[in-house]
Amino acid sequence: MFRTRASLSGFIVSEPALTATERGDARLYVRVGQEHFHRGENGSFTPLEPTFHDLVVFGRTAERAAEHLAKGDRFIAEGRIRRFTRVGADGVETDAEEFIAARIGHDVARTSYTVERTRRAKQELSAAPEETVTQPTPPTLTA
Repeated sequence: MFRTRASLSGFIVSEPALTATERGDARLYVRVGQEHFHRGENGSFTPLEPTFHDLVVFGRTAERAAEHLAKGDRFIAEGRIRRFTRVGADGVETDAEEFIAARIGHDVARTSYTVERTRRAKQELSAAPEETVTQPTPPTLTA
């Protein structure tokens, strides 16, 4: 069975801001944008105005994201939407929402980058489950 979660993709609009929660855990906040398009009857796509949203990440993932993500980067995130009521400086309550990312990274379809792999300890490698992939046998063609 597949485990699924909400996902969000877009571009980072603000400089990532790494702060701490009241308990001292890392919290990363960024403002993100999403592009939208209208598909015409002829199959063409017309760009629409982007929408903008709040995205937060917590813990070690927040620290790592702060090291690697920057304003303008294209990203993909997995997590959940949290809806809440926000009280403004004027005392007026408004409905708000934010995307809480459990995982986040660069969008490989829209980003060029280099991956640096560190060598893992032999013990870590032996603890990883082995996966065997069986390729189907191609059909025999006869004339």
